[in-house]
Amino acid sequence: MNALGYRPCVGVMLLNDSGLAFIGRRRPKGAQDLVNARFEWQMPQGGVDDGEEPEAAAFRELYEETNVRSATMLGVIEPWLSYDLPPEAGRRWRGKYIGQTQKWFAMRFTGSESEIDIARPAGGAHQPEFDAWRWERPALLPELIVPFKRHVYERVISEFTPFFEAGT
Repeated sequence: MNALGYRPCVGVMLLNDSGLAFIGRRRPKGAQDLVNARFEWQMPQGGVDDGEEPEAAAFRELYEETNVRSATMLGVIEPWLSYDLPPEAGRRWRGKYIGQTQKWFAMRFTGSESEIDIARPAGGAHQPEFDAWRWERPALLPELIVPFKRHVYERVISEFTPFFEAGT
């Protein structure tokens, strides 16, 4: 599914019982990340492996970035949502992609917060993606993400609003 040079990915809006979303602060990877430091927070997301189903990729990425396995599926946004990388980020992924196309999933966190371990995600099998995390009101998420991804976050929030109330 590499149409038009977009990297196929999944994104996860992990919601707690209070309707707050998990966000992690990305670890800086270079000078450009330092320029965008005020937009360093994001929800878990990552690439879909060859032959992998998007739902399986969503659960895998959630585990690899947060150590969370205790989550139930709430919903999915059917169309893939895409964004283009800005010119200054064009060398990411060795210039192979012009952006990402993402399948977004809403999940309810069903475990204890002690399960969340961003320092040793996937039981220590993966390098940390985040250096801090918190629960945040979904309406605030677009202001925390890099501007070129903002329209995707706005759509995710709009689609998943019914899940923000506890027990849904």
